[in-house]
Amino acid sequence: MDSFMTVDVLLRWLHVLFGVTWIGILYYFNFIQGEYFKEAEASAKSDAVKKLAPRALWWFRWGAMFTFITGVLLLLVVVRAHGIDGYLTIGVIMGTLMFLNVWLIIWPAQKIVCGISEGDAAAAAPKALLASRTNTLFSLPMLLGMLGSFHGTGQAADIVRHASGTGSVSMGLLIALLLIVALEVNAVVGKIGPMASVKGVIHCSVGLTVIFLMLLQFV
Repeated sequence: MDSFMTVDVLLRWLHVLFGVTWIGILYYFNFIQGEYFKEAEASAKSDAVKKLAPRALWWFRWGAMFTFITGVLLLLVVVRAHGIDGYLTIGVIMGTLMFLNVWLIIWPAQKIVCGISEGDAAAAAPKALLASRTNTLFSLPMLLGMLGSFHGTGQAADIVRHASGTGSVSMGLLIALLLIVALEVNAVVGKIGPMASVKGVIHCSVGLTVIFLMLLQFV
């Protein structure tokens, strides 16, 4: 039991450490660098795209990778000890989609924007921005899912109460999952909409968190 708890604590520490690195740089890109690029002189922006952005993207994508890896390992520990509930379900799904967005959409597109790979930078930039904004949108409800697991009450606790037991999926959780799928589809083939501005994506993320909280707790 002592060794099990040690692994649990170590994985939680690593997961949070890598997660802070990843999400911190995500917020830097969306709230700081992007706004600076709108106002920067062409020469300054060009220099930052070639020298600053690639360095930040290295920490960004590998922060995402190790957050995902430690998250998978931690999930195995948690499921063995407790099972899985509605909060953890949405947290895991959104975290996984955010990781895939980084490696399958944002990084390939940013390589073109930064001149690392050949391609149409004018077409790649909006794809990277939409996926990045979607990750920012997911970040707050994803955190709710991680922190709320086995602490929330109501229907959200009913999916699986024990690792060895059975459970039921609430209607609120099903609706939340459908919303997540719809938003991820939009990240791939949709439009940026109200997430175009920093204020807009923050408001959308807070609103989505409240919606998920209501769905998981009361529906």
